[in-house]
Amino acid sequence: MVSKMQGQSTFPYNGINDERNTTYAFVNARIFIDYQTIIEAGTMVTKNNAIDEVGVNLPIPKGAYVIDLQGKTIYPSFIEICSDYGIPELKTRQNDNRRGPQFLSNTKGAYGWNQAVRPEIHAYMHFAHDHKRAEALRSNGFGTVASFNKDGIVRGTGAAILLSSESENRSLLRNKIAAYYSFNKGSSSQDYRDSRMGAIALLRQTFYDARWYKETNPTEKNISLEEFITNTTLPQIIETSDWQDALRADKVGDEFNFQFIIKGNGDEYSDLQSVKNSGATYIVPVNYPEAYDVSDPWDAINVSLGDLKHWELAPANAAMLEQNEISFCFTADGLKEKKDFLKNIRKAVEYGLSEKAALKALTYQPATLLSIDKMVGALRKGMLANFIITGKNIFDKECIVYENWCNGKRFILKQINLPDVRGNYSLIIDRQQPWQLKLSGDAEAPVTTIVEDTSKIKAGLQFSNDQVVINFDSRRTSAKGNVKLTGSYNSQTKRFNGTGYMPDGSWVSWSASLDSAYIPTVTKDTTTKALPKVGDIWYPNMAYGWKTLPREQKILLKNATVWTNENEGIIQNCDVLIGNGKILGVGKNLVAGDAMVMDATGMHITSGIIDEHSHIAVTGGVNECTQSVTSEVRIGDVINCEDVNIYRQLAGGVTCSHILHGSCNPVGGQTQLIKLRYGMPPEKLKFDGADGFIKFALGENVKQSNWGDFQTSRYPQTRMGVEQTYYNAFTRALTYEQQWKNYSSTSAKGMAPRKDLELDALVEILRDKRFITCHSYVQSEINMLMHVADSFDFTVNTFTHILEGYKVADKMKKHGAGASSFSDWWAYKYEVIEAIPYNGKILHEQGITVAFNSDDAEMARRLNQEAAKAIMYGKVSEEDAWKFVTLNPAKLLHIDNKVGSLKQGKDADVVVWTDNPLSIYAKVVKTFVDGICYFDINDNQVKEKELVTERARLIQKMQEAKNKGVATQSPSFKLDHLYHCNDKEQLPH
Repeated sequence: MVSKMQGQSTFPYNGINDERNTTYAFVNARIFIDYQTIIEAGTMVTKNNAIDEVGVNLPIPKGAYVIDLQGKTIYPSFIEICSDYGIPELKTRQNDNRRGPQFLSNTKGAYGWNQAVRPEIHAYMHFAHDHKRAEALRSNGFGTVASFNKDGIVRGTGAAILLSSESENRSLLRNKIAAYYSFNKGSSSQDYRDSRMGAIALLRQTFYDARWYKETNPTEKNISLEEFITNTTLPQIIETSDWQDALRADKVGDEFNFQFIIKGNGDEYSDLQSVKNSGATYIVPVNYPEAYDVSDPWDAINVSLGDLKHWELAPANAAMLEQNEISFCFTADGLKEKKDFLKNIRKAVEYGLSEKAALKALTYQPATLLSIDKMVGALRKGMLANFIITGKNIFDKECIVYENWCNGKRFILKQINLPDVRGNYSLIIDRQQPWQLKLSGDAEAPVTTIVEDTSKIKAGLQFSNDQVVINFDSRRTSAKGNVKLTGSYNSQTKRFNGTGYMPDGSWVSWSASLDSAYIPTVTKDTTTKALPKVGDIWYPNMAYGWKTLPREQKILLKNATVWTNENEGIIQNCDVLIGNGKILGVGKNLVAGDAMVMDATGMHITSGIIDEHSHIAVTGGVNECTQSVTSEVRIGDVINCEDVNIYRQLAGGVTCSHILHGSCNPVGGQTQLIKLRYGMPPEKLKFDGADGFIKFALGENVKQSNWGDFQTSRYPQTRMGVEQTYYNAFTRALTYEQQWKNYSSTSAKGMAPRKDLELDALVEILRDKRFITCHSYVQSEINMLMHVADSFDFTVNTFTHILEGYKVADKMKKHGAGASSFSDWWAYKYEVIEAIPYNGKILHEQGITVAFNSDDAEMARRLNQEAAKAIMYGKVSEEDAWKFVTLNPAKLLHIDNKVGSLKQGKDADVVVWTDNPLSIYAKVVKTFVDGICYFDINDNQVKEKELVTERARLIQKMQEAKNKGVATQSPSFKLDHLYHCNDKEQLPH
C-alpha cells in the first residue's frame, strides 16, 4: 500500500524537485487503532503519507520529527459516505410547461430514454477540490469522503476522495466505490415520472432492461445500460425519504437479488423490527429537527403529534439501532449547519448510543461498506495517515479537535499545548478605571467574563500561538458598544499586552496582569448519568397509534341482531364466535368455551364494510399522469401505513379498502387491496392471496381536455383516441406474448424478448390473471370499452362511478361486468350531468352485482349511510342495500370466499354497531380485522385522552427547551392531502 501511494508522479516539475521523506513520531498519546482497539501512552510513526508503525515503546526512527501528545488522543479520521464534495452543481433542466410535456430525454448521444437514469455519470470525472468545503469537513473530523452526483433516480457512481490540499490526482483515492440511487428524478425535465410509484417502476424496469441487454447483446447501442450493468458490481446505495421508503427500496433490491445500503431519514425507530428484517445497513443522518416555537397555542395546533414525537425521538434513533443490532453508519448530509455534526453525534451518545458504536459508525463501517478499509478507517501499519488529534474523548462536548492529518498532510485546526491562561486579571484599557478579566473553566476553551463595575459581561476569546483576541460589549458611557482587543500573551510574566479598537473608532493600548491563578473546583461525579427520557414509540408513531399492537383473541359476541349476508338473512338474538382470525360459528346459544364473552344485546353485528374504490394510504401521488399507458406502476409499491384515515375508517366499520390508481390515463396503474390493520407495516396491510386488479379510465380526465392549452401533445386528445389507445395497447401485448411463446417453445434459443413490465400487466388481463376496474361516466364510452374487451376476449370486471350505467345495464349484464357506483353524486362536472340517484337500484334489478364506493377519504367513514340511500331512492331492501357495501364489493374483488358475510370459516372481519347499521344514529362499537379489534369505541376515548396528554407533555418539553435557548422553528400549517381519482401530486424535483 505504501509503495503504491508513493509511486513516481507523471507530472513534470517547474523548478527544483524537492521530494523529501518526512517521518513523524507521535509519542505519549492515547491511540485508537480502530473503534475497539486502544493503546495508552502509545507511539505512532508516519512516513510520508502512510503509517509506518504503531504501538507501545517503539524506537523513534532517526531523523523523525517528534510530537509529544501527552494527554492527547489520536483517532482514525472519519469517513463521509454521502457527499457531493467537489462535484459541480448540475444545471436544472426543468421543462417549460408552456411547451407541453416532454416524453423523451433531451440528452444528446446514445444514452437511455429517461434523463433521470444517469448511470454514466461518474463523480471521479467531474471532481475538483473545493478547499473551503474541505476545511469545513476536516473541522468535523472527516478525512475521506465518498462523493457522487446527487441528481436523478439512477445517479451513477461515487468516488473516494481524500480531503487533502494536494492536487486532484493525489487526492482521488478510488475512482468508483459505489453506485447511487434515489426515488427522486431531480433536475430531469421529462414528465415521467411524477409519482413515487412511477420512480420505483422506472428503477425496476431499468434493472430488467440491464439484465436483458447484458444477456442478449442487442444491436441497439445504449451507453446508459452498459454503464448501469458495470455499476451493479459495486455497493448499491439508495437514498430514501423515510422508514417506509427504505422498506420499498429493500423490496426492489430483493427482487433483483442484491442488498441495498440504505440512506435513511433518521426515523428508523418507527418500526425497528421491519428495519432489521430488511437486512440492510443504514446510513443515518443526524439532522435532528429543531424544536417548534409552540409558545402560541394557535401555532402549537399546527404541529402534528407525529412531528412532536419525532423531535423527541430522533436523537435516540442511533441508540435504538445499536440495541437492535442493526448495522449503520453516520452522515452529515442534510445538516443545515455542518458545524453541528459532532455536536449531534455527541447528542446521540448522550441518548444511549455507545461510544464504541459511534466510532464504528464514523470509521470502520463506512470504510467497510466502500471496500476501502485497507486504506482508511483505522490506524494500522501500511494504511494512510488519516487521523485526528483531540484533547479529550471525542464524544465529550468540551472536546477540541486540534489537528486533522489527511494523507500525511497536517492541518492545524487549533494550536495544541497552549499555555494555561486561566485566572483573574486586572484589565486596563486606555488608562481607564480597571476592569476585571476572568478566565475560568476548561483550560482548552476558557470561559471569558468581563467584570465592569458591578456588571458581568460574557466575552469572546480567541487564543492561538500566544496571540489573543477579546471581544465584549462595554456598558460604560465613555466606551459604550463593542470593544475589540488584540495582543499577545507572555507566559513568563503572565501578562497580556496589546492594542484595542473602541466603539468610537479610536485605537487604545491595553494590558491585563494576573492577580490570582484559577483554582478549579474538583468534584468527582460518582453518579451514573441518566439517559434523557423519551416517550413511548406508538404504532404508528402518530395520533391514535398503539403503544402495544392489539392481538387476536377468541371472543363470543352474544344476543345481537346479526346481518349474515347469507341465506339465513338477519337473525335476531344471535351469537357470533370468532377466534384464530376466523369466524368459528354463527347461531343461537353458542358455547363460549375459553372465549371472552361480550354481551351484545340490543346491538347489530355485520361483516366489515369493503370500499371497492379508495385512494387512502398512498405516498407520493395517486396518479402517474405522464403516459397514456402506465400499467407498470403499482399502488402496492407506495402503501402508506401511517395514514390516519385507516383508523378513521375503522371507526366507520370499514375493514377492507381497494386502493386505486387515479384516472389520468386510459390504462393506469395496478391497484392494491388492503385490510385496515392500523399500526402494521405496509406489506402487512396487503390482502393475502387476492387477485390482481388494474385501473382503467374513460372520459375527460384521460383525454386531458381540461388540462390547459399547453397540455395537448400527449396522446390521446379525443375519446376516439382513447379507444385506439386500448386497441394498440392490447395488440402490442398479444405480439409480446407471442414473442415469449415462440422463444419458450424453441429448443435453439435465440435472443430473448425484452421483459416489459407494462405489457406483462396487459397480458395478465388477456389471460384472466389481472382484472379491470374502470373509471367511467357516459354510456357511449362504457359501450366502447366492452366492445374492445369483447374483441380481445376478456371481460371488464368492474365499471366504477358508472353514473350512466342505468342506460346500458342490459349490455353490462350480457358482458358480465359489475358496477361500483356512487350513491347519489351528480352534476359535479358536465360528463355526469345525466347521472341519477336511482342508478344503483336499476343496475341491481338488472341482475348486476352493484357496490357503492367512496372515492373519498371522508365519505368512506359513512359508507353505511351511503348504502342506506339505495333504500331512500330505490326502495331496495335493507339486506340488499347492506350488501352494496359488504358482500357485493367482495364479489367484485373476488374475495367473497373470505369476507363480505358472516359465515363459519370466513375471515373474522366483523363490526359491532349500536343500532341498525343503515341508520344515521348507528355508531361502531368494535371493528375486528382477522379477529383483532383495531377499533373500540371505549378504547378510542382512552386514545383521545392519551393524545391530549402526550401533546401537552411534548409541547411543555419543547417550551422548556426554548426557554433554555435551543434554536426553534416556526410551525406551519400543513393540510393532509386526501386523494381522489383525478388528483395529481407533483413531487419535488
